[in-house]
Amino acid sequence: MPTCENCGGFVTDSYVRVFAPPELDTVRVCPNCEDKLREGAEVREAHSPRH
Repeated sequence: MPTCENCGGFVTDSYVRVFAPPELDTVRVCPNCEDKLREGAEVREAHSPRH
């Protein structure tokens, strides 16, 4: 079962297939990670809050 590397939350296989780089079997950030964004190979804080 894949999980988010940032928060440890559950993500589906379909979500990983779409949002993870081909060489990874998990994602770095998921929809549950508030105010986090993927930028290239890094995860960073969002400039504007998402709430």
